[in-house]
Amino acid sequence: MSTIAIMTTTEYRLPDGPKTPQLFNGLAFLAARDRYIRKLQRRYGDAFAMRMPGFGQMVVVTTPELVKAVFTGKPDVLHAGKDPLGEILGPGSLFSMDEERHLKERRMLLPPFHGERMRSYEAIIEEEALREMAAWPEGVEFASIESFQAITLRIILRTVFGAEGRELAELEKLLPPMTTLGQRLVTIPLLRRDWGRRSPGARWKRMHATYRRLVDKLVDDHLADPGLAERADILALMLRAQLEDGGEVDHSDVADELLTLLVAGHETTASALAWSVERLRRHPEVLRRLEAEARGERNELRLATTEETLRVRPVINATLRKVMKPFAIGEWLVPPGAWVVTGIAPLHKDGRFHAEANRFDPDRYVGKKPDTYAWIPFGGGVRRCLGAAFAQFEIDIVLRTLLRNFELQPTSAPGERESFRGVAFAPSKGGVAVVRRRALDPPPLVEEGAEAEVGARA
Repeated sequence: MSTIAIMTTTEYRLPDGPKTPQLFNGLAFLAARDRYIRKLQRRYGDAFAMRMPGFGQMVVVTTPELVKAVFTGKPDVLHAGKDPLGEILGPGSLFSMDEERHLKERRMLLPPFHGERMRSYEAIIEEEALREMAAWPEGVEFASIESFQAITLRIILRTVFGAEGRELAELEKLLPPMTTLGQRLVTIPLLRRDWGRRSPGARWKRMHATYRRLVDKLVDDHLADPGLAERADILALMLRAQLEDGGEVDHSDVADELLTLLVAGHETTASALAWSVERLRRHPEVLRRLEAEARGERNELRLATTEETLRVRPVINATLRKVMKPFAIGEWLVPPGAWVVTGIAPLHKDGRFHAEANRFDPDRYVGKKPDTYAWIPFGGGVRRCLGAAFAQFEIDIVLRTLLRNFELQPTSAPGERESFRGVAFAPSKGGVAVVRRRALDPPPLVEEGAEAEVGARA
């Protein structure tokens, strides 16, 4: 009697896509990523497959239905901790974690980015905005993104790192060039290697060593602080959580996570603020309404304006998931090892999902929340940006401060193009602004009789 071995194989099915070499695809993507993706979408539809250098097989999806399938995918099927950014930030970064470790870390970090703890940072946000805006020139053009980078950096260093004094000053000097270099290393993996003292990889190592020294000092100072339990910064919360678990504080993991929170909330939020300036200067009717709103305590239109700005000018234009087990999406079955990409920018600009998609119209979100899977500037699912609520809160307070203290001058100049800066998309000219300081409101007039009465009471 013979035994017949029956072997089954999984039949993977990918959507159609370009058959061009991956090097060509990569160069086309770097040269004009949004235009290239829109071109492929028009030719192949809402999902298409392509090969990219450093990644191999990719499947790009661009509808809410397909995006939902990705964002609700099981954590053991789709991983996000295998991307280049995680490699740069280190193994202790959320960007390097998946499954249970990722969920545990996320649960620990999420509370301070919501609720009363988040709102307790309002005074710091306003203080740093006023501090930087005090140096703004009047009546001349300047790139607003530089100021917004300074504001968002100091906010993170104070609210997240709990830095002050010498460490605050040294980190404020070190981190801008360090994050700029890190963005280049994410984009071009070959540069990460140490090719000699002057090479980008070697410079990154030196900068990172300095960063570790400063953060280790912050951690040690926090641990030695008898008032650690009362500290409001997020580093203190992280340390308390690790100590409560009965474990020792891992300085390396803490440093990686702080750097992650910096990268996720510094350049991106500054870019969103610069885009806000760029859009509002070209929509004076919205600007006038925002100025009127800022004189009071309401913020419905301001929040809607932020949401609309993030729709028309998303600072992150895609998310990545690596397929670990066969992944069914739509009519296709994607094999392990491939990547699934959600196209944020093409989805946001699709008239099927956003009425008059090319029009800047904050009123579409006044009193109405954006659709969970058609508006995805912060990604979604268990990998949604941890600081999304904090970023929107920060943008709201900084814009309020700007509108209350300055007149932002409208312009008829063409809109600024989108420029990729390694992590985020920013206005190509930096969100050019022209402002004039508002005169202080005069004291209320008092009639002669009333003035005499007040004097008598005094």
